[in-house]
Amino acid sequence: MSNENRERYFFTDKRVSADPVSGETPIKLRYHAGGQWKESATDKHMPCYNPSTGALIALAPQCTSAEVEEAVQAAVKAFPEWSTTPVSKRVQVLFKMKALLDEHLEELTVLLAKEMGKKYQEAMGDVLKVTEVVEFACGAPHLMKGEALMQVSGGYDTALYRDPVGVFAGIPPWNFPAMIPHGWMTPICVATGNCMVLKAASFVPQSALRIMELWQEAGIPDGVINVVTAGRDQAELLLRHPNIKGITFVGSTKVGLHIYSTAASHGKRVQALCEAKNHALVMRDCKLERTAGGIMNAFTGCAGQRCMALPVIVVENDIADQLVALLIKEASQINLGKAWLPETGMGPVVNESHRQFVTGWIDKAEQEGATIVLDGRDPQPPAGCENGFWVGPTIIDHVTEDMACGREEIFGPVLCVKRVEDFEEGITLMNNSPFGNGSVIYTQNGYFARQFAQRTQAGMVGVNVGIPVPLGIFGFTGHKQSFFGDLHVMGRDGFNFFTESKCVTQTWFPESEEEMASCKVDTWDGTITSLPKEK
Repeated sequence: MSNENRERYFFTDKRVSADPVSGETPIKLRYHAGGQWKESATDKHMPCYNPSTGALIALAPQCTSAEVEEAVQAAVKAFPEWSTTPVSKRVQVLFKMKALLDEHLEELTVLLAKEMGKKYQEAMGDVLKVTEVVEFACGAPHLMKGEALMQVSGGYDTALYRDPVGVFAGIPPWNFPAMIPHGWMTPICVATGNCMVLKAASFVPQSALRIMELWQEAGIPDGVINVVTAGRDQAELLLRHPNIKGITFVGSTKVGLHIYSTAASHGKRVQALCEAKNHALVMRDCKLERTAGGIMNAFTGCAGQRCMALPVIVVENDIADQLVALLIKEASQINLGKAWLPETGMGPVVNESHRQFVTGWIDKAEQEGATIVLDGRDPQPPAGCENGFWVGPTIIDHVTEDMACGREEIFGPVLCVKRVEDFEEGITLMNNSPFGNGSVIYTQNGYFARQFAQRTQAGMVGVNVGIPVPLGIFGFTGHKQSFFGDLHVMGRDGFNFFTESKCVTQTWFPESEEEMASCKVDTWDGTITSLPKEK
């Protein structure tokens, strides 16, 4: 079906009753399968809110099992032609997609800020991370190249090719509505010749659906990318589905372990990126004010709702009081505001349930004996946002290793402060964490920086960098209970995850019968070079 004839618009013209709190009329969302936007037959819809105001802005269908199956079959149908399309032609779609992302950057930024609650600059960064990986995936003609050797044995040549695998399922979280589904999961998948079924995050599906429209505009063939919104039961079908060859997931460790074990037991390849509790070791020789600025950005950015946030600092006692005082001063000055306004310092958390989850952790820290030196449980919301989901920056001092608040993921703008005597105590404490996503040191000492980079048990390491997220040309390399699988997202690992290697060994027989008579076939048919010569 041509682009001109394909129906677009990820929401229906059928509006529902106005939200009694805000007076806004929420839109009713569609799902996307086989190149068409469709209204679900379900009678169950999941509410989507504007976190800044608390207003109900959309209803996402909990697609039926039959509709999820429809999306899978659309991908299965599209795979043979797409997988055999020359890779140089496939990436032309990605070049067009990059241009469309640039063109619609402002629109996507505001949409994302309004549905998820990230402040304007963070929402824009979320979208730009999609562009970054799309650009990287445009290098597929080079990155899919295999390797070859002529005359591996007498008259034999071997070549290794990288082929697409089939249909993948992507299960992204709610905290990065653009970057994860359409950056981490989709571009490399389709550039390498595979097809994708995305289950958009229920709280924040609009960004994923709108970007799906841009993929259509860029010329992606029908069925290559499909997007549904569904509940857990329907998502579970993807883990066992015989036509799904791999699962890429980002979310909680509990769910990630279930997805990893279930999908792997059904013969699927899996990459499951899970929780984190990143720590930073702050040495006494650090540049104190710049370090405080980095910590502030790392624990309040995205209101702490990111797996590469910095929820714990491990500070040498000599500077702990001074650093904590500086952090309290700076955090107290952050202005809460409507997420889509450029002047906002920090936005809300995603919904009321998560607000209660985060404040419940602050309550627990207090019960455990930690000291709440800056309390964000009852912040002053901006005008017109009294019904929003607000948690202010919170700093918890004197956190010890027996306190759950310092070990488990809070996923909010909450900073725990642990105090140590020296480098050795600090790195030992940090390595005791069951998680291994990010790990940071602030120091001017090259020896300690090198020791830290070598000995820390995390996959992404920052030296004076609070959020050591690599660019898309590298992998996102979590360790321990932060990742389950063998191949990480993005980078070379991303291309290897979405392809499988094929070795072709060949020989050619001579034309003359005389030469053919001298050709002997040994036990290994020429594919081993160390057999002794016949006597």
